[in-house]
Amino acid sequence: MNARECAGRIHSDFEKGFIRAETVAYLDFVKATSYAKSKEMGVYRSEGKEYMVADGDIMLIRFNV
Repeated sequence: MNARECAGRIHSDFEKGFIRAETVAYLDFVKATSYAKSKEMGVYRSEGKEYMVADGDIMLIRFNV
């Protein structure tokens, strides 16, 4: 599924007001040990609504309703 559809599985308001998904792969997060370090390493990224979510992605959903 794309990021917006996945957000909708959590709560319908997330899908309606989807802005972006801040994403890091699980294995990259384990190597980095924190969000701050994953940003420093360049593996933390901002994805739009058409991003196809991969198994193991850790996502922070940004939305506005």
